[in-house]
Amino acid sequence: MNKTENSFFSKPYLDSLFFVQNKYHQHGVLVHTFRVIYYVLKAGDFKLLMVAILHDIGKPSTAYKKDEEDIEFDEYSFTDHEERSYQIIKDWFFISEYSKLLVRYHYLIRDIKKSKIEDIARYKLKKPIWDSLSCEMQEDLKRFLLYDDLGKGRRRR
Repeated sequence: MNKTENSFFSKPYLDSLFFVQNKYHQHGVLVHTFRVIYYVLKAGDFKLLMVAILHDIGKPSTAYKKDEEDIEFDEYSFTDHEERSYQIIKDWFFISEYSKLLVRYHYLIRDIKKSKIEDIARYKLKKPIWDSLSCEMQEDLKRFLLYDDLGKGRRRR
């Protein structure tokens, strides 16, 4: 199935927002986001609070059935959801440029690791981005990835 931009009232948008994402997430995007916010607040890592709130804002609009597994288990894939999230917030004056970039690259670590194995052309596009980031941003992205993982809960089929 092809990727598309889902409208707010489309089935993929609403399903992924409220009910199901995929085998890696126990909750829909909304509850997942609340869980990530919880873990950021629990750690007192207020620098990442706005990132926690906004990191998946574009995710439901990118939900699509990538393969037979998605269809079989009624789940979704979200390729480049972080870029969609960034595109939504990039002109918001009340968000720092630093936070916007953290939203844009919040999946970069995982994307690089996965693409190094599965898609070397994608890896060659993503790795230079990582290398260009400041040490501070790289450390913040590593820390945020932990909160994001905690927010996923455990999903079982």
